[in-house]
This record gives sequence, structure tokens and C-alpha cells, in this order.
Amino acid sequence: EKQTEDNNSTECSEPGTMDLKFTSSRKYISISVPSKSQAMSPHIKSVDDVVVLGMNLSKFSKPTQFFICVSGVFMFYLIYGYLQELIFSVEGFKPFGWYLTLVQFGFYSIFGLIELQLIQDKRRRIPGKTYMIIAFLTVGTMGLSNTSLGYLNYPTQVIFKCCKLIPVMIGGVFIQGKRYNIVDVSAALCMSLGLIWFTLADSTVAPNFNFTGVVLISLALCADAVIGNVQEKAMKLHNGSNSEMVLYSYSIGFVYILFGLTCTSGLSPAVTFCSKHPVQTYGYAFLFSLTGYFGISFVLALIKIFGALLAVTVTTGRKAMTIVLSFLFFAKPFTLQYVWSGLLVVLGIFLNVYSKNMDKFKLPSLLGLWKKSVEERKSRTLSQTV
Repeated sequence: EKQTEDNNSTECSEPGTMDLKFTSSRKYISISVPSKSQAMSPHIKSVDDVVVLGMNLSKFSKPTQFFICVSGVFMFYLIYGYLQELIFSVEGFKPFGWYLTLVQFGFYSIFGLIELQLIQDKRRRIPGKTYMIIAFLTVGTMGLSNTSLGYLNYPTQVIFKCCKLIPVMIGGVFIQGKRYNIVDVSAALCMSLGLIWFTLADSTVAPNFNFTGVVLISLALCADAVIGNVQEKAMKLHNGSNSEMVLYSYSIGFVYILFGLTCTSGLSPAVTFCSKHPVQTYGYAFLFSLTGYFGISFVLALIKIFGALLAVTVTTGRKAMTIVLSFLFFAKPFTLQYVWSGLLVVLGIFLNVYSKNMDKFKLPSLLGLWKKSVEERKSRTLSQTV
């Protein structure tokens, strides 16, 4: 009996076990407790992982994750911007911006469904009501943005989207209760002034400038401001995956746009026009949607890992490069005022990036430079006196 008790006590002393001792009957019961990794379902384990196009970014360090996401955003969205302007260069296509958004949302839904079938966790974690709001905002930002190209030059539309930081900051204050420092406010001010200057230059040199386009792209920016914060809050609160976010938000948005075009009788003329130019419309739209889908996957990864504000900063830098490529590949009027206003927007971007890394590097202040010069003068005077 003593040997049996010793054996039982040895089992109970092993890691991962616990014992319940009954003193009246002098018996021991061993209950094995599985480790945390064994008890956790593989579906639950994969929720914390950030997977983009089948690549698990959680295995890399933070700087590597940032480099991969930024590279993906720049590569795919530069092709995306080129194809978008190429589609609207087709004669007679400019009135059908909403139909292009419908086709784009349809492709996004198919791509999202395919990607969701390739991952382990297929459950929807974010509530349907949240997706209905996100889908409405997505329709607003992408539909209005596409439609504005019928009234504005492509660089003007892009420079407006570069200043998305301004409404994102406002949305962050009201939606997530964030607070921003003086550097962030200065960045927003520089972007606003650069935006106004760029718009004035476009109104003087562009023959097809229309104030309706300014209103449309401004409304798109307002929707963009809210959507980044709502996506960040929903993905962090419910731990949703990128593929889930893309599938449900764009599929619901597809229904919204289809209903709107049907009610406004805008579907039939668009289908008729695109059927006459299938390669320039549906063919380009497929490549346009494919690169956009890949790009949005990296943007969502940036939002989930680093937050909405940093993601907007990266996409803003990409848009600045898109403007340069637009002037190189497509003939359009040009003035030096574009350069100065664009540099002012770039200054705003730099101030925003600096405000997010103030703990890593500090720019000298005027007061600090003044104190340093006074101390040097005193030391020189003292040395001369001695």
C-alpha cells in the first residue's frame, strides 16, 4: 500500500497534473491537465495570426512586417492607379464610375470568397450590423472616388486622397477618443494648404475641371475618415481576419450599388457600353480589381498591426508617387504650382511620420539652439578671461 501511495504521489508531482486527496479513504486521484497549446483549438490559435495572401506575417519581426506591408501596398497600388486612369481614358466611359465600382466589388467578393476557403478559420467574427456600416462607408469612399474622375484630373483626385489624414484624425477623435499633439495638427494644416493650392492650380490649367468633382472626392474623404477607424476598432475588438473583412464588406456593398443603379436606371446604359468595349472595360477592370484586392489586403494588415493612422501615412506616400507616374504616362497640363503644393503636402506627411516617432529621434527646438549658443558664448568669454 505504501508503494502504491508513493507511485501515485510521484504521478501527481509531475508538471501538468493536479491531485485531489481524500484523507478518509486514503486514495489519490490523478487528473491530467493539458498544456495551453494542446487545449487551444487550431482555429482559435490562427485568429491572432495576420495572414496576407497565404503568408503568415506573425512569424516575422515588426520591422519586417512593416517592410512587407509597405512593399505590397506600393507595388500593387501603383499598378492599380495606372489601370484606373487607363480605364477612364477610354472615350465615353467617364459617366460610368458607379458601374466600374459595381464590377470592382463583384471581383473583390469572388476573390475574398476564394481566399476564405483557403484558410482554416472560416467563421464570421465581426457582427453583421458592423459589416453593413463598413460596406456603406466602402461604397461611399470607392464609388464617389471613381465617379469624381469624370470631373477631375487624376492627379487632383489623388492629391485629395493624400489628405485623408485630416478626416482620419477627426474621425479618430470622435470615434476612438484619440488625442493628437501639435505636430499632428501642423501636419494636417500643411496638407490643407497644399490641397487648396493644388486645387486652385488645377482649376486654372485643367480644361475639364468641375467643382462637382471636388464635392464628390471630399465626400469620399469623409467616408474614408470613418472607415479606417471603424475597421481598426472592429478588427481589434472581434479579432476578425483580413479575408473575412474583405468578403463581407464588399459583398454587402455590391448589393448596395446594384440596388442603387437599378433604381436610378444607370445599369442598362453601362452594360451596353461595356459590352461594346469588353477588353478595355471588363478586361482592365479585372486586372484593376485584382491589384486593388491584393493592395487592400496589405492595407488591412497595416491597420491591424500598426493602426489606421500609420496605414494612411503609407498609402499617402504611395499616392504621391502615383501622381508623378500619372504625369509621366498620361499627357496633361502642368504648372510649377503643382510642385510647390505637392511639396507642402509631403511636408505634412513628414510631420505626421515624425510625430509617430518622436521617441526615436528628436529635432532641435529653437529654445534649445538659443540656450546652446548662449552657453558656447559664455564658455568662450570665460576662456578669454582666463
